[in-house]
Amino acid sequence: MLDREALVSSAPEDAWEPDPDVGGEMNVLYRTASVEAGLSRFREPVEPITWTLPARETFYVLEGSARIEIEGGETIRAAAGEMGTIPKGAVTTWHLTTPFMDFYVLS
Repeated sequence: MLDREALVSSAPEDAWEPDPDVGGEMNVLYRTASVEAGLSRFREPVEPITWTLPARETFYVLEGSARIEIEGGETIRAAAGEMGTIPKGAVTTWHLTTPFMDFYVLS
């Protein structure tokens, strides 16, 4: 069965909430048991963020840039206008230039 729910978010200031996993703020557009999509942002400089991905993450950087170290693997870089994907279970350390914002999908 197809999910036929159409959603739009303008990301108003009151729709942002603290991100309990990595800090910063998030605006979730869509969440089910197997998929989450939304925006993530960091307005102020932050220390490197270490995070183990609970699902494959695909992202598109809207503002700022990230250097992402993948434990036991490579280091990738993504700046505004670039996208990437990282597999489920990867232990990552994110070094962000702020302000930073990305659109992400965990699936």
